Amino acid sequence: MPNTATREWLAALLAGHASTPAPALDRVRDLRRDALERAHTLTVPTTRDEDWRFTDLSPLYRMAFRAADRTATGARPVTMPDGVLAAEAGHRLVFVDGILDANLSSATPVPGLHAGSLTRLDAAGAEIVRDRLATIAPFETCAFTAINTAFLHDGAFVHLARDAVVPAPIQVVHVSTQAAVATHPRTLIVAERGARATIVESFVSAGADAYCVNAVTEADIAPGADLRYVRLQEDDASAFHLSTCAARIARDGRFAANAISLGARISRNTLHLALDGPGAHCELDGLALIAGRQLADTHSTIDHRQPQCTSRQVHKCVVGGTAHAVFNGRIVVRPGAQQTDSSQQSRNLLLSPRAHIDTKPQLEILADDVKCSHGATVGQLDAEEMFYLTSRGIPPQAARGLLTYGFAAEIVDRIAIPSIVQRLRQAVLDQAG
Repeated sequence: MPNTATREWLAALLAGHASTPAPALDRVRDLRRDALERAHTLTVPTTRDEDWRFTDLSPLYRMAFRAADRTATGARPVTMPDGVLAAEAGHRLVFVDGILDANLSSATPVPGLHAGSLTRLDAAGAEIVRDRLATIAPFETCAFTAINTAFLHDGAFVHLARDAVVPAPIQVVHVSTQAAVATHPRTLIVAERGARATIVESFVSAGADAYCVNAVTEADIAPGADLRYVRLQEDDASAFHLSTCAARIARDGRFAANAISLGARISRNTLHLALDGPGAHCELDGLALIAGRQLADTHSTIDHRQPQCTSRQVHKCVVGGTAHAVFNGRIVVRPGAQQTDSSQQSRNLLLSPRAHIDTKPQLEILADDVKCSHGATVGQLDAEEMFYLTSRGIPPQAARGLLTYGFAAEIVDRIAIPSIVQRLRQAVLDQAG
C-alpha cells in the first residue's frame, strides 16, 4: 500500500489539474479526462517496487509543486543558456514552462515537414493526433505517464510526410523558468513511409531551481522511415526529471536514439522501443555524466515482436563524487521473432571511490533461432594510462579529462551534430577535471 506521503503528494499535484486550460481538440480532452481518472487509481513508485528499488523518490515526494503560472510565461524575456540552441537546426520549437514561445521558435520551410504545437492543428494534423497520441506510450499502468496526459495542454507535434527528407536537424527545447513548478512536456513524432530526419529534444533551465519535469515523447516510425532522435537532459542540479520515451518501429523502419543525462538532482529516463515489423532496426546509445549527489536512472526495454529485426544498445555512465547511476536494460524476444540479432553493452566508469553504479542487463528470449548478447563492466581510470600521459608532460587533470573523454567519445561522436558534440566534449572534460 502507498504511504501517506506519496498519497498526499499525488493528490496535491493532481489538484493543480483544474488550473490547466483544456485544449480545443476533442481527442485530447477525452484523453485528459480518462488519464486523470486513471491517475487517481494508480500509485506513484517507491523503492518497494522492483523497477524502482535503486531510485528513492522520497525527496521528490517531500516537495510541494504547483502548476506553472501561465500569466508569467511570456511576460518577461527568457535568457537561453549558452549553446542550447543548436546552430545546425533548421526548425526549432521552444516551449517555456510548457507553452510554445513563438518569439524563440523559428522555422525553415521544408516540403513534407510540419512542426508546431499540439494545440494549433489543421484538419490533417488533428486526424493524425487523434489516431496516434497516447497509443505508443499508454497511461494505464504508469502513474507519471497518466499525470502527464492529464495535464496535457500544449506540446510539440512533428509530422514527416511520406518520403520527406529533412536535411537539417529539428530541435524541440523545453525551458524551465519557474521554481517549485511541475511541468509536463509532451512530444508526438510521426514519420510516414520513407521519411528521414533528425530530431533533437533538449531540457534546460533558465534560472529556475527545485522544479519537476515529467515528460513523455512518442515516436511512430512507418515502414522504411529513418529517424534519429537525440535527447539532451541538462536540467538544473536541484531539479527532478522524470521522462518516458516510447517508439514503435514498423517493417524495415530505422530508429537511432542518443539519450544524454547531465543534469537534475534525481533523473529517471524510461525508454521502450517496440520493433513491430519484420526487418525493423533500432540503435540506442546512452550516456549518464553525473557528479556530486546526483542520481541518474535509465530503464530501457527493446521489444522484438517480429522476425528478422535487429537492435544494438550501448549505455555508458561516468560517475564522480558520491553520485549514483542506475542502468536496467531489458531485451525481449517474443515467440515467433525468429532470426533476431540483438546486442547490449553496459560500460561504466567511476571517477571517485564513493561513486556508485548499479547495472543490470537482461535478456528474455522466447524464440530459438536468435543471436543475442549482453555484457556489463565497471571500472576506474587505468593507472598505467594515467602514468603514460603524465610522464610525457600532460598535467594530471588534463590526463584525466583525455581518458574520460576517450571513454565517452563512442557515444558522443555518434550524435554527428558538431555544436552538440563540442558542448558534450567540454562537459566531459569539465567533469573529469
